[in-house]
Amino acid sequence: MKSILLIGAGFTTLTLRDASSFQSLDAVSPRRCCQASSSLSVATQQQFSSGTINVAEDAQRDLDWLEEWATNCGVQKSEAFEIRQVLGDNYWDDDARIITNQDLPTDSPILFVPEGVILTGQKAKQELGRDASEAERMLEAFYGPDEISKFYLFLKLMAEHEAGESSPYFAYLNSLPRFFSNGASMTDFCYGCLPPFAAGVALAERTKKDRYLQALEKVTLGFFLSNESVANDDLAKWAFAVVNTRCTQLPNGDFGIVPLADYFNHGNDGGSLDNEAVANCYISFDEEGNSYAYSSQNVPAGSPLLISYGDSTNPSKLLAKYGFLDETSPVTFCKYIIGEESIGEEIKAMGYPNRMLFSTEGEISPEVWDVVLYDQLARAGSSQQQQQELYQAVMSGDEATKQRLHQDYFTLTLKALQDHVNFLVNELDELEIGMETQLSSGVNAYKHPRLPLLRRHNTYVKTIFDRVQENLNNMSSQ
Repeated sequence: MKSILLIGAGFTTLTLRDASSFQSLDAVSPRRCCQASSSLSVATQQQFSSGTINVAEDAQRDLDWLEEWATNCGVQKSEAFEIRQVLGDNYWDDDARIITNQDLPTDSPILFVPEGVILTGQKAKQELGRDASEAERMLEAFYGPDEISKFYLFLKLMAEHEAGESSPYFAYLNSLPRFFSNGASMTDFCYGCLPPFAAGVALAERTKKDRYLQALEKVTLGFFLSNESVANDDLAKWAFAVVNTRCTQLPNGDFGIVPLADYFNHGNDGGSLDNEAVANCYISFDEEGNSYAYSSQNVPAGSPLLISYGDSTNPSKLLAKYGFLDETSPVTFCKYIIGEESIGEEIKAMGYPNRMLFSTEGEISPEVWDVVLYDQLARAGSSQQQQQELYQAVMSGDEATKQRLHQDYFTLTLKALQDHVNFLVNELDELEIGMETQLSSGVNAYKHPRLPLLRRHNTYVKTIFDRVQENLNNMSSQ
C-alpha cells in the first residue's frame, strides 16, 4: 500500500491499491523507447516517414500507434481502457476520447503512467540547461512563478517538434490535436462574437500567448531552437495550446503533461451520478511521481471516462482556456464585473466572483445580492457606514441586519442587477444577428470554423439570462 496524492482543490493523502493494482514494471524512458524502434511493428515504423509533425490547423492527428508507443514506454492500461477517435464532417470537429468497454466498479484501476514518461517543467529546464532568467522574470512579473514551469514545457515541445522523427515523443506529439478553439487560438472575429466577459477572458489567453512569444525571443539567440522554429507562428500557437490545455499541476508544485492521461475529457464535478457528463474518474500521483487513474464511481460499459478540469460554474472561462462549452452545470457565473481598483479582500470574502451564480432556472444566489449591494453602496460614497454594516452582517451570519439592509436598498440593488442583465441580453441579441448573417452567407465554415461553438456559448448564456431577466422583472412589478 502506498500513499497517493489526489489532484483536486487541495492535495489529500489517500491510501489506495495503487501499484498492487498494476503489474510491477520498471519505467522505460521515452528516449529508450524511441531508440529501441526495432521493437515497434513495421507498420508503426513506416509512420516515421513524414519526418516532422505538421502543426497546421487542418492537419490530421495520427493516433494509429500512440498506444503501442505508450506500452513500449511502460504505460499500463486496464483492459477496459479504450481511446476512441471521433471524426467529424470537418477537421475542426474531430475528437478523441477515452471510454470504458466494460463495466467498471468504483476505484477500478484504469491507467498507470511512469514518472519517466511524464513531461514536466522542472525536467525541461534541467534538460535545456541554458539561462532563461530574463524570460522567467518577465513571465513571473505578469503571471507569478507557476508560469515559468509552463513556459519550459512550451520550450520543450518546440524543441521536440524540431527534432522531428528522432524525438522520443514523436508518436505522442503526432497524436495530439492541431485545431484548438481556446481563447489563444481565436481570431479577432471570434472575440467580436462574444459578450464582454467571455471576450475578456478569451483575449487574456491570447495576451498570455503573445507574452510567451516575447519571452521566447529572449532565450533563443544561440540557444537550442533554429530561427525557422522561432519564426513559425503555427508552431508557437500549437505548443502554447498543448501546454495550456493538457498540463496539470503536480503534487510538488511543478506542472506536467501526462501522456494518455491527458486524453481524459472534462466532466462536471457536480450534479447527479447518473448524468453522463459528470466526472467519473480521478488522477493521482505517488511519492515517486508515477501517475494513476481510477474510477470514482461505478461506470457502465460504453461510457466516456471523464475527469474535472476545474470550476464548472464558469463555462466562459472553460471555453477561453480549453476551447469547449460545458452546458451541464446547474449554475453559472452571473458575469457581474467589478473594476480591479474596487476588488478588495472584503468583497472577495463575500463571494466575489466564485459564488455569484445564476441557476439555469433563473434563480439568483444570495451572494449576488450581497455583493451587488456592497458595490452599489461603495459607489454611493456617503453610504460607507451601511457598507461596513452589510459586510459585518454577512461575515457574522447576522441575517436580520442583512435583510434589513437589503430591504432598505432593494430598489438600488434591483436596478443595478436589471441594468446588468438587460445590457447583456441586448448584447447577445445583437451578436446573434451578426452570427446569423455569417451563417446565412454559407462561407462561415471555412472562414470562421469556431463560429458554431461561439454561437452555442452565447445561446447557453442568453437562455439563463432571459430567465433571470424575467424573474427580476417580476420582482420590479410587485
